[in-house]
Amino acid sequence: MSIRITAPLTHETARTLKAGDSCLISGVIYTARDAAHKRLCELVAQGKELPLDLQDAIIYFVGPTPAKEGQAIGSAGPTTSYRMDAYSPTLIAQGQTGMIGKGKRGPEVIAAMKEHGAVYFGAIGGCGALLSKCIKKAEVIAYEDLGAEAIRRLEVEDFPAIVIIDSEGNNLYETGRADYLAQQEK
Repeated sequence: MSIRITAPLTHETARTLKAGDSCLISGVIYTARDAAHKRLCELVAQGKELPLDLQDAIIYFVGPTPAKEGQAIGSAGPTTSYRMDAYSPTLIAQGQTGMIGKGKRGPEVIAAMKEHGAVYFGAIGGCGALLSKCIKKAEVIAYEDLGAEAIRRLEVEDFPAIVIIDSEGNNLYETGRADYLAQQEK
């Protein structure tokens, strides 16, 4: 059974989620990849205002393809998350509560998640066309010059994701593998 989540994702709700939870996310999330993350962190370092409010925000690591006629967005599959590892701790400290991507995260990101109460969701790579059907509206809100990597505000409905790393640092990539290996020994 999936847990229904409404975004923005409060810290209180983020702390209730556990690694392995299957979720359906509805509400407002944002897109950003490494080029946008770098710019956001530069603004934080300079003490300047960000082009989006990170408080309780979920950022989806995606560079969508152009929308076809009648669609809100083109194919929107997750990108590899470790590319954001240098930037994620800074943005989590600014209030970001969720990230959606694919692949492992580094120890600094996990430490920031534990300190500030954030979670990392996994989306299925290779399913970008299907995931895009959950995106009802998309608009560029910053860094249009980055093309596919511009920051977008998305309105999503029942966007499927799995909690990979929870706010306590429990990591499905580790526990899932250990569970599998334990089953093989039986």
